[in-house]
Amino acid sequence: MLKERLSKALSDQVNAEFYSAYLYLGMSAYADRAGFKGIANWLHVQSREEMAHAIHIYRHILERGGTPSFDDITASRAEYGGIREVFEKVLAHERHVSGLIDGIASIALEERDHATYNFIAWFVSEQVEEEASAEELVSKARHAGDDPALLFSLDAALAARTFRDPFPPSGDD
Repeated sequence: MLKERLSKALSDQVNAEFYSAYLYLGMSAYADRAGFKGIANWLHVQSREEMAHAIHIYRHILERGGTPSFDDITASRAEYGGIREVFEKVLAHERHVSGLIDGIASIALEERDHATYNFIAWFVSEQVEEEASAEELVSKARHAGDDPALLFSLDAALAARTFRDPFPPSGDD
């Protein structure tokens, strides 16, 4: 059974993951309107991954006897100052999420909830990958600057990303 403090932290993370999905979907729309279909695709896939994260955490709360709570989702921005700004915001957001995940891991350890600590450890590792990916995109966008050829090359590379559910159904869902 989840203790109240940990259940609340996990519920807050569900809401943070839903916000992340909403944020990245808004960024995807911006990139699409700006003519960067590949970057829009990358951000759309990112949005879908965040939704999968939210549902996975939600299921953990229920499996451990907790009661998930849901907050309003804050509206995301519709406009950005360019693709570099989008990726800089992605990086800043992923760093913020890493802090939230680390906080949950700390609470799980404090409460000696080893099952939840083991569960959240996957997310700790995932955030290392998320930050590294975002840092790489920021670097590439900075190098591209305002050079249309380099931006469209980056766009073409990001068009190949596809969604892979990190938590495929096990057959007993």
